[in-house]
Amino acid sequence: MIDQDRTDLMELQKLDIKIQETKQHIGAFDPLFEEVEEPALILETELGTARTRLQEMKLEERRLELSSEEKETRRKRLDEKLGAVRNLREEAAVSAELEMVKRALQTDEQEALTLLDQLRKIEERGVELEAAYAEATEIVEPKRQELMDQRSEAEEALASLYKERQQFVEKMNSDELKVYDAIRAGGRKVAVAGLTEDGACGHCFSVIPLQLQNQIRHGTELIRCEGCGVILAAVESEVEAGSSHEESGGAVSGVQTPATGEEGDPIDQELVESTGGEDAEVESEESDSDEMSNPVDIGTDKDQDQE
Repeated sequence: MIDQDRTDLMELQKLDIKIQETKQHIGAFDPLFEEVEEPALILETELGTARTRLQEMKLEERRLELSSEEKETRRKRLDEKLGAVRNLREEAAVSAELEMVKRALQTDEQEALTLLDQLRKIEERGVELEAAYAEATEIVEPKRQELMDQRSEAEEALASLYKERQQFVEKMNSDELKVYDAIRAGGRKVAVAGLTEDGACGHCFSVIPLQLQNQIRHGTELIRCEGCGVILAAVESEVEAGSSHEESGGAVSGVQTPATGEEGDPIDQELVESTGGEDAEVESEESDSDEMSNPVDIGTDKDQDQE
C-alpha cells in the first residue's frame, strides 16, 4: 500500500499542473485579443493621428489669421503715415516699409489658402477613418466579447483550482509540503516522480538502490532522487500488482493434493493395467524357456504317467 503522504503529494502535483496550464491558457488570450483588435487598432491610431494633425493645422490657421490682422493694421497705419509725410525721404522710407508689409500679407494669404486646402483634406480623411473605424468595431466587438467570456471562464476555473488546492493542503503533512513547495519554487514542473518497474527514478531515470526502493515502496519516509532531487514515490499499479502476486502465491502454496480413492484416476488405472499385463507376459515367457531348457525332466514325467 502506498503511503498516504506520497499519494497526496502526487495528487497535489497534478493539481498544480492544472493550475499552471490554466494560467498559461489565460495568458494565451492576450495575443488573441491583439490579433482580433489589430484592424480596429490600426484605424484608431490613424484616426487619432488625423485628429491631432487637424488640431495642429487649426492652430496654425489661427496664427496666420492673427499675423494677417496685425500686418493689415500696420498697413493701414503706414497708409495714413504716407499721406502725412513732409519730404521725399520720409515718403521713400514709408513706401518701402509699406511695400514690405504688403508682400508679407500676400505671403500669409498664400499660406492660409494652402493651409485651408490641407484642412479640407484632413477633415475628409478624418470622416473616412471614423466610418471605417465604426465598421471595424462592429465586426471586432462580437469576437472580442467571445474571447472575454472564454477568458472569464478560465479565470473562474483558476480561482476554483486555487480554492481546491488550499483545501487540499490543509490535510497534508506540513514538513513534506515545505519540501514540495521548495522544489516547485525553483520553477520546476515535476516535484514528485514514481519509481519505474526496474527501480529507476521516473523523472531522470537514475537507478535507485534496492534499500531505498524498499523504503519508497513501503512509504516509511520521504526519499528524494540523488540525481534530479525530486521526491520519489511508489507507483500505485506496481504496489497493487505486488500485493496481488503475494495473494496468488499464498493460494498456490495452500493447494491440497486430493486423496487417491479406491477407483483412482482413470489414467493411473490404465497405467497399472498395462504394467500388470506386461508382467504376466514376462512370466509366461520365462516358464516356456524353463521347459525347453529341461527336456529330460519332461520325458521322465511322461514315463511315470504311462507306468
